[in-house]
Amino acid sequence: MKVRLHAIEYGSRANGPGLRAALWFQGCTLACPGCFNPATHDAQDGGWSDTGTLAAEISARRTSIEGVSISGGEPFQQPQALRDLLERLAESGLSRLVFSGYTLHEIQVSPWGPAILSCIDVLIAGRYVAMRGLGEGLRGSANQRVHLLTSRYTHGDLAAVPRREVILHPDGSVSITGIRPAIVAPEAAADPGAPSTRLNLSRMKGGNTRRQALAGTIRWTSDSGEGS
Repeated sequence: MKVRLHAIEYGSRANGPGLRAALWFQGCTLACPGCFNPATHDAQDGGWSDTGTLAAEISARRTSIEGVSISGGEPFQQPQALRDLLERLAESGLSRLVFSGYTLHEIQVSPWGPAILSCIDVLIAGRYVAMRGLGEGLRGSANQRVHLLTSRYTHGDLAAVPRREVILHPDGSVSITGIRPAIVAPEAAADPGAPSTRLNLSRMKGGNTRRQALAGTIRWTSDSGEGS
Protein backbone atom coordinates (compact mmCIF):
# COMPACT_ATOMS: atom_id res chain seq x y z
CA MET A 1 0.00 0.00 0.00
CA LYS A 2 1.26 3.47 -0.84
CA VAL A 3 2.21 5.90 1.93
CA ARG A 4 3.51 9.44 1.57
CA LEU A 5 6.60 10.05 3.70
CA HIS A 6 8.66 13.09 4.61
CA ALA A 7 11.75 11.29 5.93
CA ILE A 8 13.13 8.07 7.40
CA GLU A 9 15.89 7.68 9.98
CA TYR A 10 16.92 4.10 10.63
CA GLY A 11 18.93 4.78 13.79
CA SER A 12 17.37 7.32 16.15
CA ARG A 13 17.59 7.55 19.94
CA ALA A 14 15.54 10.74 20.42
CA ASN A 15 12.19 9.44 19.18
CA GLY A 16 11.51 6.70 21.69
CA PRO A 17 13.23 4.17 23.96
CA GLY A 18 16.38 2.56 22.61
CA LEU A 19 17.70 2.69 19.07
CA ARG A 20 14.77 3.00 16.69
CA ALA A 21 13.68 3.42 13.12
CA ALA A 22 11.85 6.75 12.87
CA LEU A 23 9.42 7.62 10.09
CA TRP A 24 7.80 10.98 9.41
CA PHE A 25 4.54 10.85 7.47
CA GLN A 26 3.89 13.72 5.05
CA GLY A 27 0.77 15.84 5.34
CA CYS A 28 -1.00 17.52 8.26
CA THR A 29 -3.99 19.85 8.25
CA LEU A 30 -3.78 20.55 12.00
CA ALA A 31 -0.87 22.98 11.42
CA CYS A 32 -0.26 23.73 15.10
CA PRO A 33 1.36 27.18 15.51
CA GLY A 34 5.03 26.72 16.37
CA CYS A 35 5.16 23.17 15.01
CA PHE A 36 8.77 21.91 14.83
CA ASN A 37 8.07 20.18 11.49
CA PRO A 38 6.20 22.67 9.26
CA ALA A 39 7.81 21.12 6.18
CA THR A 40 5.71 18.02 6.80
CA HIS A 41 2.37 19.82 6.49
CA ASP A 42 1.86 19.99 2.70
CA ALA A 43 0.33 16.67 1.62
CA GLN A 44 1.77 17.14 -1.88
CA ASP A 45 5.37 17.26 -0.67
CA GLY A 46 7.52 14.34 0.40
CA GLY A 47 7.57 11.17 -1.63
CA TRP A 48 5.66 7.95 -2.08
CA SER A 49 6.80 4.71 -0.48
CA ASP A 50 5.28 1.28 -0.01
CA THR A 51 4.22 -0.09 3.37
CA GLY A 52 5.27 -3.62 2.48
CA THR A 53 8.75 -2.50 1.47
CA LEU A 54 9.09 -0.30 4.54
CA ALA A 55 7.99 -3.08 6.89
CA ALA A 56 10.48 -5.48 5.31
CA GLU A 57 13.35 -2.99 5.55
CA ILE A 58 12.57 -2.17 9.18
CA SER A 59 12.01 -5.80 10.20
CA ALA A 60 15.36 -6.74 8.66
CA ARG A 61 16.98 -4.47 11.25
CA ARG A 62 15.20 -6.03 14.24
CA THR A 63 18.41 -7.46 15.69
CA SER A 64 19.96 -3.99 15.96
CA ILE A 65 16.97 -1.74 16.77
CA GLU A 66 14.37 -1.86 19.54
CA GLY A 67 11.39 -0.44 17.73
CA VAL A 68 9.84 1.96 15.29
CA SER A 69 8.48 5.47 15.94
CA ILE A 70 6.04 7.13 13.55
CA SER A 71 5.53 10.88 13.52
CA GLY A 72 4.73 13.54 10.98
CA GLY A 73 3.00 15.34 9.65
CA GLU A 74 -0.05 13.57 11.00
CA PRO A 75 0.08 9.76 10.69
CA PHE A 76 -3.65 9.38 11.34
CA GLN A 77 -4.42 11.42 8.21
CA GLN A 78 -3.13 8.41 6.26
CA PRO A 79 -5.02 5.86 8.38
CA GLN A 80 -5.14 2.94 5.97
CA ALA A 81 -1.41 3.12 5.29
CA LEU A 82 -0.64 3.58 9.00
CA ARG A 83 -2.70 0.53 9.93
CA ASP A 84 -1.20 -1.59 7.17
CA LEU A 85 2.36 -0.67 8.15
CA LEU A 86 1.77 -1.33 11.86
CA GLU A 87 0.08 -4.67 11.17
CA ARG A 88 2.96 -5.74 8.94
CA LEU A 89 5.39 -4.93 11.77
CA ALA A 90 3.40 -6.87 14.37
CA GLU A 91 5.36 -10.10 13.93
CA SER A 92 8.76 -8.40 14.00
CA GLY A 93 8.84 -8.11 17.78
CA LEU A 94 9.69 -4.41 17.45
CA SER A 95 7.90 -1.94 19.68
CA ARG A 96 5.63 0.59 17.98
CA LEU A 97 5.28 4.20 19.10
CA VAL A 98 3.16 6.81 17.32
CA PHE A 99 2.99 10.59 17.72
CA SER A 100 -0.30 12.29 16.84
CA GLY A 101 -1.78 15.76 17.09
CA TYR A 102 -5.18 14.20 17.73
CA THR A 103 -6.34 13.32 21.23
CA LEU A 104 -6.96 9.72 22.22
CA HIS A 105 -10.71 10.34 22.17
CA GLU A 106 -10.59 11.79 18.66
CA ILE A 107 -8.72 8.71 17.48
CA GLN A 108 -11.05 6.30 19.29
CA VAL A 109 -14.15 7.71 17.55
CA SER A 110 -12.58 7.81 14.09
CA PRO A 111 -13.39 4.96 11.67
CA TRP A 112 -9.86 3.51 11.62
CA GLY A 113 -8.86 4.54 15.13
CA PRO A 114 -9.59 1.45 17.27
CA ALA A 115 -7.90 -0.92 14.81
CA ILE A 116 -4.79 1.24 14.66
CA LEU A 117 -4.63 1.67 18.44
CA SER A 118 -4.63 -2.11 18.84
CA CYS A 119 -1.29 -2.17 16.96
CA ILE A 120 0.46 0.49 19.09
CA ASP A 121 2.47 0.18 22.31
CA VAL A 122 2.72 3.92 23.05
CA LEU A 123 0.71 6.87 21.76
CA ILE A 124 1.81 10.48 22.30
CA ALA A 125 -1.39 12.43 21.68
CA GLY A 126 -2.59 16.02 21.47
CA ARG A 127 -2.03 19.28 19.60
CA TYR A 128 1.26 21.10 20.12
CA VAL A 129 0.64 24.31 22.10
CA ALA A 130 3.66 26.60 21.91
CA MET A 131 2.76 28.59 25.03
CA ARG A 132 2.80 25.35 27.04
CA GLY A 133 6.14 24.16 25.70
CA LEU A 134 7.65 21.28 27.68
CA GLY A 135 10.20 19.40 25.58
CA GLU A 136 10.68 16.29 27.71
CA GLY A 137 9.34 12.78 28.06
CA LEU A 138 8.59 12.83 24.30
CA ARG A 139 6.01 15.60 24.83
CA GLY A 140 6.48 18.88 23.01
CA SER A 141 3.94 20.71 25.18
CA ALA A 142 2.44 20.05 28.60
CA ASN A 143 -1.10 19.44 27.33
CA GLN A 144 -0.03 16.39 25.34
CA ARG A 145 -0.68 13.00 26.89
CA VAL A 146 1.30 9.76 26.96
CA HIS A 147 -0.88 6.67 26.59
CA LEU A 148 0.78 3.34 27.44
CA LEU A 149 -1.45 1.00 25.43
CA THR A 150 0.52 -2.13 26.35
CA SER A 151 2.83 -3.06 29.23
CA ARG A 152 5.94 -2.81 27.05
CA TYR A 153 7.15 0.49 28.49
CA THR A 154 6.78 2.63 31.59
CA HIS A 155 6.67 6.40 31.93
CA GLY A 156 10.19 6.17 33.31
CA ASP A 157 11.38 4.57 30.06
CA LEU A 158 10.04 7.53 28.10
CA ALA A 159 11.47 10.08 30.53
CA ALA A 160 14.93 8.62 29.90
CA VAL A 161 14.81 9.26 26.14
CA PRO A 162 17.27 12.01 25.03
CA ARG A 163 15.48 15.25 24.17
CA ARG A 164 17.23 15.67 20.83
CA GLU A 165 20.01 14.34 18.66
CA VAL A 166 22.30 15.35 15.82
CA ILE A 167 23.25 12.56 13.42
CA LEU A 168 26.14 12.96 10.99
CA HIS A 169 25.83 10.39 8.22
CA PRO A 170 28.72 8.88 6.21
CA ASP A 171 27.69 10.91 3.14
CA GLY A 172 28.11 14.16 5.09
CA SER A 173 24.40 14.84 5.54
CA VAL A 174 23.08 15.82 8.97
CA SER A 175 19.79 14.81 10.62
CA ILE A 176 18.48 16.79 13.59
CA THR A 177 15.61 15.20 15.46
CA GLY A 178 13.99 15.43 18.86
CA ILE A 179 11.21 17.15 20.71
CA ARG A 180 12.36 20.77 20.44
CA PRO A 181 15.40 22.73 19.18
CA ALA A 182 18.26 23.66 21.50
CA ILE A 183 18.28 27.31 20.46
CA VAL A 184 15.42 29.35 19.05
CA ALA A 185 16.34 31.65 16.21
CA PRO A 186 16.28 35.30 17.43
CA GLU A 187 13.49 36.27 15.05
CA ALA A 188 11.36 33.38 16.31
CA ALA A 189 12.05 34.05 19.98
CA ALA A 190 9.94 37.19 19.82
CA ASP A 191 6.98 35.18 18.53
CA PRO A 192 6.08 32.09 20.62
CA GLY A 193 3.95 30.84 17.75
CA ALA A 194 6.70 30.93 15.13
CA PRO A 195 8.29 27.65 14.03
CA SER A 196 11.82 27.11 15.32
CA THR A 197 14.15 25.21 13.02
CA ARG A 198 17.63 26.62 13.70
CA LEU A 199 20.13 24.80 15.90
CA ASN A 200 23.61 25.74 17.02
CA LEU A 201 25.38 22.42 16.56
CA SER A 202 28.39 23.37 18.66
CA ARG A 203 26.13 23.83 21.67
CA MET A 204 24.60 20.42 21.05
CA LYS A 205 27.92 18.89 22.11
CA GLY A 206 27.76 20.51 25.55
CA GLY A 207 25.80 19.61 28.63
CA ASN A 208 24.96 15.97 29.31
CA THR A 209 25.76 14.65 25.86
CA ARG A 210 26.80 11.28 24.51
CA ARG A 211 28.75 10.66 21.30
CA GLN A 212 28.07 7.32 19.69
CA ALA A 213 29.17 5.60 16.47
CA LEU A 214 27.15 2.99 14.61
CA ALA A 215 28.01 1.63 11.18
CA GLY A 216 29.92 4.74 10.20
CA THR A 217 27.29 7.11 11.56
CA ILE A 218 28.20 9.64 14.27
CA ARG A 219 25.40 10.50 16.69
CA TRP A 220 25.20 13.12 19.46
CA THR A 221 22.32 12.84 21.92
CA SER A 222 21.51 15.51 24.48
CA ASP A 223 19.61 14.82 27.71
CA SER A 224 19.81 18.35 29.12
CA GLY A 225 17.45 21.20 28.49
CA GLU A 226 20.28 23.59 27.67
CA GLY A 227 23.51 23.45 25.74
CA SER A 228 26.77 24.77 27.13
